[in-house]
Amino acid sequence: MSSREPSIGGDCNRLYTALNGCHRQFEAGREREIACRHINRLLAECMVAVICPAESDAVRNLCSSGGTALKRQQCREAQLSLSVCLASHQDPS
Repeated sequence: MSSREPSIGGDCNRLYTALNGCHRQFEAGREREIACRHINRLLAECMVAVICPAESDAVRNLCSSGGTALKRQQCREAQLSLSVCLASHQDPS
């Protein structure tokens, strides 16, 4: 990995490499957005799971389907916990 690439660990490195390859194949713009959207989403989900594994897992489990009012409330709480976790890892500058 070059000094310009982030250290993201795990399976995310494979997705990061794939996304870079996709970006090299298409010029910036709508065509690239469409072509690389799936890899971009997978990389984002992977990185969120690495940074906040418990919260990410809770959202995936509780928000995967509709369900009861209780499950929807638990989903909202899990989403809030994930947001708080991600915010705690953001650079304040």
